[in-house]
Amino acid sequence: MTRAVVALGANLGDRGSTLRAAAAAVAAIPGVTAVGSSHEVESVALTLDGLDTSKPRYRNAVVVLDTVLAPQELLDALHVVEDTHGRTREVRWGDRTLDLDVITYGDERIDTETLTVPHPRAHERAFVLAPWLDADPDAVLPGAGPVADLLAALGDDTDRVDEPRLLDDPTRASRPDVTEAETDPTTAGTEHAP
Repeated sequence: MTRAVVALGANLGDRGSTLRAAAAAVAAIPGVTAVGSSHEVESVALTLDGLDTSKPRYRNAVVVLDTVLAPQELLDALHVVEDTHGRTREVRWGDRTLDLDVITYGDERIDTETLTVPHPRAHERAFVLAPWLDADPDAVLPGAGPVADLLAALGDDTDRVDEPRLLDDPTRASRPDVTEAETDPTTAGTEHAP
């Protein structure tokens, strides 16, 4: 089982409903168990030319999951979820109904034609860091450091959306589940980093 972080974003259509449906679809992928999710944040659209206030604003969120899928299998499954929600890929960093990115896959470093993790720009994107920190206060971006420190250094230019978390998950991603704590006395009361 590997801990992975998936970022969700949308700036077209009913963004909130799309993110909620996509989060539920991600959680339902065979071989995936969602262990945490964030509230939504909103931010100015980021394009290849920089921030663009003339574009529809983005809604972003994060789902933290455990998976038995290999990295490329996870990415392929996420692409199916995107396609189901009308995602097209004509313009790089263009407007979209849904964008799903693998931010981390355990502590692995992967660089293929289709997947780079940790995500190479995650450390410079408050719209990834803020919801990730919300989903997992103890999150660490491999090779870069604690997400809380990265967000503090960058500055949070996102606006929190007053809606419940994407998924019903009363526990946070870094906390052990009750079963583990009850069956293994060495883990009771301890926190686990992703």
